[in-house]
Amino acid sequence: MEHKTKALPPVVDAETWRRRLDELRVREKAATRELDAIAAQRRRLPMVEMPEYTLEGEEGPVSLADVFDGKSQLIVYNHMWFPGEEWQCPGCTGFTSQFTRLEFLDAYDARFVVVTQGPLDEALANKHRVGNKMTWYSTANSPFGTDVDAPPGGGFAVNVFLRDGDTVYRTWHTSGRGTEQLTHTFALIDTLPYGRQEEWQDSPDNWPQSPTYTRWPSPETIAALYGPPK
Repeated sequence: MEHKTKALPPVVDAETWRRRLDELRVREKAATRELDAIAAQRRRLPMVEMPEYTLEGEEGPVSLADVFDGKSQLIVYNHMWFPGEEWQCPGCTGFTSQFTRLEFLDAYDARFVVVTQGPLDEALANKHRVGNKMTWYSTANSPFGTDVDAPPGGGFAVNVFLRDGDTVYRTWHTSGRGTEQLTHTFALIDTLPYGRQEEWQDSPDNWPQSPTYTRWPSPETIAALYGPPK
């Protein structure tokens, strides 16, 4: 059965298409250069010394310095947590599920882990349920989450740290859509003719659009795809 979409981009000759693509490429290259400049400014940010913290890991209590596992740089994804809920934040679950091969960070003397406000046993059960491959820590009994802008009941966040011996410094933080630069999913979707298909986006008339999160995988879906066999 033939499937017809409700709306299509206009059809033009190859020369017109190439000219319009070249016009877009000017903006794309400018955005790339701006992102390079932003990264350069990020490398020049000052940092703030962190106090000592004790987090809980799979093998027991661990200091923040030890979370680096011998590396000098650490990226932390602060995972949202809803007490008493079987399924946790869909966005956090989907975001962290894509990171299955992080060994490439070894060459950069870096590590990427999840820290959550959830109790460790519940957090690890959730990790197993959805087939998450990252290393998880709990800050349920530590002020660490609150101190890095990810308090109990708060949203998700990304924090980056630098270790010099046993001293840890906070170098960068973002939240909300700032985390998009760490994921490949939206970058792939944004190249599609219909994009993310979310209502807030600037799209041509009659383009397929629906409320935000509609097409995001639910924790149940992720568990079915990547979790342990039933």
